[in-house]
Amino acid sequence: MDPTDSALLKELEGGLPLVSEPFDEVGRRLGITGEEVLGRLHRLQAEGFVRKIRARINQREIGITANALVAWRVPDDQDRGVYALLASLPGVSHCYQRRPIPGRWEYAAYTVHHGRNREEVRADIAAAAEIAGISDYVVLFSTEEFKRVPAGRISEIGGDLR
Repeated sequence: MDPTDSALLKELEGGLPLVSEPFDEVGRRLGITGEEVLGRLHRLQAEGFVRKIRARINQREIGITANALVAWRVPDDQDRGVYALLASLPGVSHCYQRRPIPGRWEYAAYTVHHGRNREEVRADIAAAAEIAGISDYVVLFSTEEFKRVPAGRISEIGGDLR
């Protein structure tokens, strides 16, 4: 990695510019062409410095301010396909499984839901509960958003290189 690569990664930490030719604009800022920006990004990705380029939408700026983590207690006798079912629901952005702590925290399935207000999100969660056949769940709404990428880590940058 050379100084231009480092400058490129630093430039992209804040995201791509919202213009019709964002790689050309980044290149202009660095004194290189947009084609060179893309070439360098492809190489940095192949070398493992950049894992992927993706879009990250600031949900709060577009009005999505109700974000909830839901912990589901899946009955022992219920088919494990319930996890795939929960993950497939339109209101679910993330779904994962964790080991419960017997006697302290019996919830094993977790989903993340987003909406414009808490009532909308609660309605989506109630519908999900009915579809999944699960009545024991806990809804935890977030109150603050923190930086999603750990400080000093440049392994992901906000679009796809393809």
